[in-house]
Amino acid sequence: MLVVGGSGYLGGEVCRQAAAAGSAVAASYQRAPGDAPGVRWRRVDVRDRAAVDALVDEVRPRVVVNAAYAYAEWAVTADGAAHVAAAAARVGARLVHVSSDAVHGGRPEPYGDDAAPSPSFDYGAAKAAAETAVRLVAPDAALVRCSLIIGPDARANQVAICLDAMRPDSGVRLFHDQIRTPIGVGDLAAAVLELAAGDYAGLLNVAGPEPLSRVELGELVARAHGRDTSVLHTTTMAEVGLLRPATVILDTTRARDLLKTRIRPAAEVLAAN
Repeated sequence: MLVVGGSGYLGGEVCRQAAAAGSAVAASYQRAPGDAPGVRWRRVDVRDRAAVDALVDEVRPRVVVNAAYAYAEWAVTADGAAHVAAAAARVGARLVHVSSDAVHGGRPEPYGDDAAPSPSFDYGAAKAAAETAVRLVAPDAALVRCSLIIGPDARANQVAICLDAMRPDSGVRLFHDQIRTPIGVGDLAAAVLELAAGDYAGLLNVAGPEPLSRVELGELVARAHGRDTSVLHTTTMAEVGLLRPATVILDTTRARDLLKTRIRPAAEVLAAN
């Protein structure tokens, strides 16, 4: 297995679970290798198609998981995904591409697995472009649309944001009017590996079982870390003029029917210290 973006939070968990299950795992990184034991690390810039091709030629993987992205860099998120998909298709490797609910522009009704992208900001547009490229060059790939990725400690960026919003001198604010379906990193990694072992092709929503506002998530984080919820700094996107999708709820009916992996509620994920 080759995990592209293996030094990231999700990529590292995919590496750990795959290696623990006995798979031979190679993984790429851009800045520093991860700490998953038993993994062969290779430094690769996914913006460089020749470098991606060379990595795939070296590893000759049967499975490729692409978890690489950069929030503010189109070339990593979109072009990099195209390079990985093309290389995987060239060697006949099974591909699982990790996408995001950021492809959606927000609405009160849940989004089905096959809902067309409607991005409203740059990162969402890059993730939508990545999906288009992957589906074009690797039509047998599984594309996982996930939501906020959380875990029991501050290694999860979304948890770190909540903890920062509890500091007295913090400028971080949590939004009452931004609703998502957060998922535990361990559950998402297990679902990705389950898909890697199967033949599902196309888009699949893999997200948590309950919609939560950013404030509600912050309250769960506070309780899990023994903090008073009253210390949270909160506001609304409207009050600060933030132009981001408000309600993005992923309908996970298809994933629940397809996958054996249990996706836990956020409170259970956060309590698993």
